[in-house]
Amino acid sequence: MTRQAVRHLKRADPVLARVIARVGPCRFAPITAGSHFHFIARAIVFQQLAVKAAATIHRRFLDLYGAEPPEPHAVAATPDERLRAAGLSRQKLSYIKDLARKVDDGEVRLDRLAVLDDPGVIAELTKVKGIGVWSAQMFLIFRLGRPDVLPVGDLGVQKGIQLAYGLRSLPSPKRVTRIGKPWSPYATVASWYLWRLLDGPAA
Repeated sequence: MTRQAVRHLKRADPVLARVIARVGPCRFAPITAGSHFHFIARAIVFQQLAVKAAATIHRRFLDLYGAEPPEPHAVAATPDERLRAAGLSRQKLSYIKDLARKVDDGEVRLDRLAVLDDPGVIAELTKVKGIGVWSAQMFLIFRLGRPDVLPVGDLGVQKGIQLAYGLRSLPSPKRVTRIGKPWSPYATVASWYLWRLLDGPAA
């Protein structure tokens, strides 16, 4: 998909073609290790935290369950005090418990996400407290590897567009949608390049 996507994006948008030349080869790849449940739980832990602090809390969370990553029923049954002791805030604790309970009782069907279309995945995941559209879009991109996801409300994408297109201010989601229209059906790769643009040229 990646080579075809890059060819399309270069033809469709001269500005993005310059971004691609500056960043270098596309190294985007979805994360396939672990389960969907563990991916989402980790994403909740990492919300609005510095990476190092979040990684420490996540490790403590996993340590509560021994050598194997926990299953939803085990997380749902964990006393709140133990999760708080691992460093989870009350808010994130409630999000993870809500995820675990809804997966365990079948209200949220993580096992069928791969066969749903993108709006269907978003609808399924946003049943979970603390999972909004942006978080669901990150799941589509980084877990399922869906090719045509443009997270219009993502600050990194907005900043990347502002830099690439020389805009005076951050583009609104509506403007991001308009600018990104030519990128379809490979908006995911375009988003990856905009994120990497903020990091500087590839080594």
